[in-house]
Parts: sequence; structure tokens; C-alpha cells
Amino acid sequence: MIMTTEKVAVVTGAGSGLGRVITIALADKGWFVVAAGRREALLIETTTLALPEMVLPVQADVGDADSVAALFAVVRERFGRLDLLVNNAGTGAPAGAVDELTPEGWQSIVATNLTGSYLCAHHAVAMMKAQQPMGGRIINNGSISAHAPRPRSVGYTVTKHAITGLTKSISLDGRPYNIACGQIDIGNANTAMTERIAAGAPQADGSVKAEPTFDPRLAADAVVFMAGLPLDANVQFLTITATTMPFIGRG
Repeated sequence: MIMTTEKVAVVTGAGSGLGRVITIALADKGWFVVAAGRREALLIETTTLALPEMVLPVQADVGDADSVAALFAVVRERFGRLDLLVNNAGTGAPAGAVDELTPEGWQSIVATNLTGSYLCAHHAVAMMKAQQPMGGRIINNGSISAHAPRPRSVGYTVTKHAITGLTKSISLDGRPYNIACGQIDIGNANTAMTERIAAGAPQADGSVKAEPTFDPRLAADAVVFMAGLPLDANVQFLTITATTMPFIGRG
């Protein structure tokens, strides 16, 4: 077991996009981050972009129960405790309305976005209850789609609405154990996932319009703020968007 004075975090989906930026931001602020994701090469790249001594890449598929168990076994064996879980891994593919999305596509989205968040929280809460001092924090990446759908996004929208229920349940059940849980809902951070949005995204009226984006480091800074609070305070829900994106009054 490695003894560290730094607080220990797990970030899922850390190989690219927001997960990468969040990993780098936490490491810069003194967190030791276990960077989890499916693609080992991208996780190693994330590590080199951060403070390498502060990041441990671990290949894991959040939708697979055995893989998630192995991930948290590494955390337990290496550090003996966990202070923060950032449930960030997610996918919007395949897209489609409810009659277009196949059962296989539905299951694929649910496995990553919802089951993956549940599995990681399942192990994180168990560790946080057992460790001394007891407690920790979970931050779930909800998305603007936890509030309002885009056209033809039934799988993504439903799972992100469900993340809000997961956040509330963990927050309530975690109270006796000094476990805080909050949710960050991010709209149009400038990552590879939003490149098509900047080029032109379908709108509720049937048109296609380019939408504004914002620097993803601002979203990462918000996660760092939430993570840095003492456990007797919690940001329950935080929404950060490009100011003029079509969200308030969408459609």
C-alpha cells in the first residue's frame, strides 16, 4: 500500500474530454487521481499531460461489474482510502428517437451512463463507510440533458435524468456516514463530444444551428471547487453552460 498525504480521487472517462481536463485540474490542486477509462493509451496520455506522479491510470469499463470491482480493488490496495469519486464517463451514441433506438443501443447507453455510475458509486460508498476517518464525496456528471432533451436523444436524456435520482438518493443515504453527493450539469463545454454542436446541432423546431461552447477548464474548475469543500458543506446541483446556448427557453 502506498501512503500519501494527498486526498485520493477516482475520475471515470479520464482518457479524453472533460474527464481528462478534470483529472489534470484535480492533480494540479494536490489530489492523487486514479484515472479510469477503457482505452489505456489515452489514459497514459492524460497522465503525461498532468503531473505524472499524481495520476495513476487504470484501464476499466464502467459498464462491466467485474471491471469496476477490479478498479476499486486497485484503489483499496494502493491507497487504503477514497475521498472523491467523479462519475464522468458517458456516451450519447447511438442517437435516436424512442422508435429508432434499438434495444441493443439502449442497453449500451444505459450500461455506460447509468449502470456505470451506479457500480462506481456502489464501491465508492462502501469504501467511504469503512475507512477512517469515515466519509467522502461523489460528484456525478449530469449534463443539461438531465433537464431538457435534444431531438433524437432518448437514451442519453433518460439516463441523465436518472443520474439526478442517483445523486439525490446517494446524498440522502450518505448523510449518516459523512458522504456528500452533488451533481454538475454541463452545457456545451468545448470537447470532442461537442464539435458537432459547434458546427451545427438539430434544434427543437427542426432547424440546424451552430451553438456556442465554452472552455472545458471552467467546468473542471467547478468540479475542483465542489471537491474542495469540507464534508459538512455540499454543492447539491451546479449548472454551467455557454451563456447563450439554447437551454433556457430551449425549443
